[in-house]
Amino acid sequence: MSTFPNSPKLIKGGLVIVDAATARVLRIISLQYNSDSLTRSLQPQTAGGEAKDRVEPMRFKGPAVETIKLEADIDATDQLEFPDQNPNAGRFGIQPELALLESLVYPTASQLSAVDSQAGSGTLEIAPMLAPLVLFIWGKNRIVPVKVSDLSITEEAFDPALNPIRAKVSLGLRVMSTDDLGFSTKGGSLFMAYLQTKEQLAAQARTASFATLGIGGIG
Repeated sequence: MSTFPNSPKLIKGGLVIVDAATARVLRIISLQYNSDSLTRSLQPQTAGGEAKDRVEPMRFKGPAVETIKLEADIDATDQLEFPDQNPNAGRFGIQPELALLESLVYPTASQLSAVDSQAGSGTLEIAPMLAPLVLFIWGKNRIVPVKVSDLSITEEAFDPALNPIRAKVSLGLRVMSTDDLGFSTKGGSLFMAYLQTKEQLAAQARTASFATLGIGGIG
């Protein structure tokens, strides 16, 4: 707890897992420590504007493909110091927290069993298993549907029973746009809200003058 009573409340980034079919919130994952850095890459989807298309100006084919990378630390040291507050830390270390993150890239055991039963009964066409919708939350202005494209875990310390008690997690996320989700879905509407927030923030940026660029105008 901060010793300064008027200091702002620290909010945490995290992930919200939503049922893709019903839009019901299934789990909320908050990062134990906010990442010190966030790397975002945006690749525009365009057509025209190339040498072979000189008559045709550049056009957007859809939203940019945006990827997000961040690292997060998970540490059970404080929890082990006060076992009454979190007895699971003494029994499992940080394995529950790691398993929850890993569930984002695995189908469930029941889904795998259902697919096996369908295959055993002679079903000719088996639909791919539906993953939950994952939302990346990084403050109120950045709530966006994502797909976990990469998850790397480095376990750095262990207790006497070899339970991991400290780890560094690297997350790679790909933003899911209306191209992926459509407009009529919960994820599609969240992406549109995310895009509109970008436009509203861009409108708040100060506009430079021609003089700043060392020119009098474009004529």
